[in-house]
Amino acid sequence: MWRNYLIVGLRALLRNRSYAFITIFGLAAGMGACMLLLLYVQHERSYDAWLPNAENIYQVQSHWRDPETGESTDTQMSAYVAGKTLAKDFPQVERVAYAFSAAPVVIHRGQALPTEDVVLVDGPFFDMFHFPFSDGDPATALREPGSVVLSESEARKYFGGADAIGETLTLVMQGNRIDHRVTGVMRDLPRNSHMRLAMVARFDPGSYFAESPEFLTAWGWYQGWNYLALRPGTDPAAIAAQLPAWEKRNIPDDTSDGGRTNFGDEGDWSLANIRDVHLGDVTEGAMSPGNDRRTIVTFVAIAFLILAMAVVNFINLTTARAGQRAREVALRKVLGATRRQLMLQFLVESVLIAGLAMLVALAIVELSLPWLSAQLGAELQTHYIGAEGMLPTMLLLTLAVGLLGGLYPAFYLSRFQPAEVLKANKSSAEAAGAGRLRAALVVGQFAVSIGLIICTVVVYAQTLHALSADPGYRREGILQIAELDRRQLVDRSEAIAREIARVPGIRAVGRTGIGIGADNQLANQVHVPGRAQPAAIGSYMIDDGFFRTMEMKLLAGRPLDRARPLDADPRGYPSDLAQDRALAGRGLNVVVNALAARQLGFNQPTDAVGAQLRMDIAEEAAGLVPVTIVGVVDNARLRSIRDTIEPTIFRLGESELTHLVARYEGAEPREVRDRVEQTWRRLVPDVPFNAAFGEEIVAELYDAEEARAQTFAGFATIAVIIACLGLFALAAFTAERRTKEIGIRKVLGANTRDIVRLLAVQMLKPVVLANLIAWPVAWWVMRDWLNTFDSRIALGPGPFIVAGLAALAIAFGTVAGHALKVARANPIRALRYE
Repeated sequence: MWRNYLIVGLRALLRNRSYAFITIFGLAAGMGACMLLLLYVQHERSYDAWLPNAENIYQVQSHWRDPETGESTDTQMSAYVAGKTLAKDFPQVERVAYAFSAAPVVIHRGQALPTEDVVLVDGPFFDMFHFPFSDGDPATALREPGSVVLSESEARKYFGGADAIGETLTLVMQGNRIDHRVTGVMRDLPRNSHMRLAMVARFDPGSYFAESPEFLTAWGWYQGWNYLALRPGTDPAAIAAQLPAWEKRNIPDDTSDGGRTNFGDEGDWSLANIRDVHLGDVTEGAMSPGNDRRTIVTFVAIAFLILAMAVVNFINLTTARAGQRAREVALRKVLGATRRQLMLQFLVESVLIAGLAMLVALAIVELSLPWLSAQLGAELQTHYIGAEGMLPTMLLLTLAVGLLGGLYPAFYLSRFQPAEVLKANKSSAEAAGAGRLRAALVVGQFAVSIGLIICTVVVYAQTLHALSADPGYRREGILQIAELDRRQLVDRSEAIAREIARVPGIRAVGRTGIGIGADNQLANQVHVPGRAQPAAIGSYMIDDGFFRTMEMKLLAGRPLDRARPLDADPRGYPSDLAQDRALAGRGLNVVVNALAARQLGFNQPTDAVGAQLRMDIAEEAAGLVPVTIVGVVDNARLRSIRDTIEPTIFRLGESELTHLVARYEGAEPREVRDRVEQTWRRLVPDVPFNAAFGEEIVAELYDAEEARAQTFAGFATIAVIIACLGLFALAAFTAERRTKEIGIRKVLGANTRDIVRLLAVQMLKPVVLANLIAWPVAWWVMRDWLNTFDSRIALGPGPFIVAGLAALAIAFGTVAGHALKVARANPIRALRYE
């Protein structure tokens, strides 16, 4: 019996090859798209879940609220002292480890080499994180300061295929050359880890922070990550409930300004399981870029919507063929077939089609997976057997799609009455309401397609806005050199700037503590006369060439000038107490941006010029430093357009300068970069050259948005193709049902254009209705997404009109070809048949 069902199903497909191709291809496209998206969702949800004991390892995250503005800052980083204090006060904490990113220069065989993903750790790091090692003992690898563990890729980079254990690398950190012995080689971490570790070195906090010992006790100094391993069975919610009391017990008051402040009044801490870090709500201060749950939910929704569209297509195409199989059903019933047998026959055919579509879908997945992995920056792989194998899911999906797609056609076809069908009146085979159902399904398909087109257009428009919006400085023609704050460069920073300024093609050079695309965030407490609470304002050092080089607009007052003694902070790095007291005694002139001026209480930029404030930019024992605002510059967006513009105070000095920016004109950019690099290597051969063009840095900030836009576009295209197949099914069915009507119209004088217009207009009605459904839903979704950006496009009618017209054009093209074929048919055949 089953063999007979399969043979009959295959013969039915072979007799109708065009139907078989359209049905199988439509299902395969939907199933393939669904599997691709679900593979990505599975990858995103698998972050750090592969680590042993991951359920008991937590990251300490920090939350800070500005009492004046109410704005909150959330970061994955936390103060060094927070982890130690948690371990002291909570016996549920089994281990604590602290880690922070570093960028040392590695000296190997006399050559200075750049490094990435270097992490310095304090505590039993590898006792907590059981990363797989290919060489060495993780239990003892980082027992002593001066030991270092390399990833396999990093070990090959320095030592080739030789054994790296016992070899020595010289790390230049804070201007000091420190030999580190390689004690372990770990396997390269998979992409689904929130950590990026190429080199892990043990450091001694006391000696590393000897010049700034307050780092070890300061609660507001965020530079690294604290990780806690809780004892098995511990309830993290119980610890979280006790954190407010823990803050009050451990965070001391600050009375340096004569009043009382306490960092715990504005700060809070929380514990996040490492499996939730990547998709968590806190994304700032991450070791690697995270994702958000909204994106994951969106991809899941798109996956099942596209799959549903493919199943709906299958139903439409099957019912559209009902007239062709009505006589077959009638004859089977006359010959004794029961309705149960007919339903089983059609269900077997449906599952057969789903199985063939699954094979095509797998080919689509395998061919598309490299592209999708590159687009989304994920390591997507297909495994068919094993714990993470896809085979059970594939079989279940095939069966589910086959049954869902075939159940309604099976009920529908098996109910045909032999007497009515054999009278050759095919219209009697049409079930009541079936036409409205098919039209409704097509409306739903096009609504999904139009919604995806709108989302694609909006995402692309927002990405273009991010790249083209006025950043408050002239982005074109800037070459930015990073890592200027290396200790070995501090005393040579000014000389390097002078030499680079002499490079042919360079017009201006400046140095700054906040560069384009900077990920550092420094703030100081600013005390305003008449206010009880200080304001936290971003505070960055610059030189007097910065504003000129960046071409930032001066709104009021004047820029800072090193020729004016009170404009410059004379302290070096590190500063001592005597220098801090001298600065507190004499004061300092500063420039603020327009946002800082408003937050400090000045309605107009001119009102801020001459204002007297106090800042905590010196040691507590020296007291607050009086500052005078001498100028106000326009707001500049140096970070991502997702981040709010930071209220900023600019100070003139030679310390804390992290980037050198050079403006070039009248020369080929790559030639300018090569000349600057030659000058750099001549001046500082012991520090790698790390430079990028401003436009490249900004473009990199929006790589993720652009990749998602392209992904949306790809899946929107698939949705449109599937929707067009559904519309084709409806057009074919309608044309078949109206064969006699079309013949009569032609006999009475209707020409081909009239017939095409009649059919096309009727077929386009579902598309118009789909627009009315898709527009408000897409508006609501895109408005919510755009609200995650600080600067965003206006959600006007443009994307909706573009999507609607595109859908109408595509639908008309789909219907017109079939309508033209029907309209050109000889009416005599249709009338003779009827």
